[in-house]
Amino acid sequence: MITIYLMNADGSQEPLEVPVNINLSLMEVLRAGGYPIAGTCGGIALCATCAVDILSGNEQLSPAGDQELDMLDLLPQSTSATRLGCQLRLRPEMDGMVFRITPAG
Repeated sequence: MITIYLMNADGSQEPLEVPVNINLSLMEVLRAGGYPIAGTCGGIALCATCAVDILSGNEQLSPAGDQELDMLDLLPQSTSATRLGCQLRLRPEMDGMVFRITPAG
């Protein structure tokens, strides 16, 4: 199990315990938990409606691929810390990371 944190609108952080052996993306876990993340394209990096901002732990992730970067370029509010939740497979290295669902997501 790992614990990731979601930053709420009021600035509080909500812990979310997730088993890492389930081979799911961050988007899939958030959708299953009822969080407001659309994931309209179903997780194939074609819509950017699952965008998240990484508030802590960005260095734990591998760089975004070309397709993900192309979609992020379409988001006016994206920063270097914005990623697509569908492209982030949960791994032990993500333990303790802090995410915020972007307004577009």
